[in-house]
Amino acid sequence: MSTPGGLFIVFEGGDAVGKTTQVDRLCQALVDQGHDVVRTFEPGDSEVGIRIRQILLDPATGDLPPRAEALLYAADKAHHLFAVVRPALARGAVVVCDRYVDSMLAYQGAGRVLVIDEVARIARWATEDLRPHLTVLLDVDPELAVHDKLDKDRVEAADRMLHERARRYLLELAARDPEHYLVLNGRATRDEIAAQVAARVSELMSEHSGTLSS
Repeated sequence: MSTPGGLFIVFEGGDAVGKTTQVDRLCQALVDQGHDVVRTFEPGDSEVGIRIRQILLDPATGDLPPRAEALLYAADKAHHLFAVVRPALARGAVVVCDRYVDSMLAYQGAGRVLVIDEVARIARWATEDLRPHLTVLLDVDPELAVHDKLDKDRVEAADRMLHERARRYLLELAARDPEHYLVLNGRATRDEIAAQVAARVSELMSEHSGTLSS
C-alpha cells in the first residue's frame, strides 16, 4: 500500500546500535529546515501502547509465549498507526519512527523462531500494509551492542542467538529491496551516519516536495 500524504521514514537495527541518536538528529535537521516532523517509536508511543510496552519489555513480565508476544506487538502497531502515524501523514508531515514492522518480523518471527510468513500476515494486517518510503538499517554485531548493555529490558535480555537471528533477517530484508533501504555501519561515527542519512532523505524530500507540509 502506498503511503498517503507525507513522508514515512523508519530506523531499524538491533538494540543499542544508536537508532535513538540518529532519529533525534534527523528530526532536528528537518525541523530546522522548516518541515512538520513527527518523531515516534514502537512499541509504546500511544496511550494504549504505553500499557502494551510495559507488558512486553518489563522484565517482571517474565516469559511470554512467542505467539502472545507477537500479537501484543501487532496490537501496538495497529493503535499506533491509528493514533499517531496516519493522522500525521494525512496532513503531509514527515514521520520518523524508531522501529516498525521489520522489527516484529526479525525478533518475533526469526528471533522467536515462528513461521515468518504467518507473523508477516499479522503485522501487515495490523498496519494495513502501510510501508515506509525509506528504512534506515543500522547494522552492528550484537556482541558489540546489546550484550554490552547493563540495564536490559525483557527482550534485550533474551539469549544471544535470538539477537543474531534478528540481525541476519533484517539484513535479508534490506538485500531484497535496496531501493527502500539504507544499510549503514552502526559503528561509524555519529556524524558520518547522520550525513549519509541526510543525503538519502534529501533525495526523498525532493521527490515528495509537492505532498509535504511545513
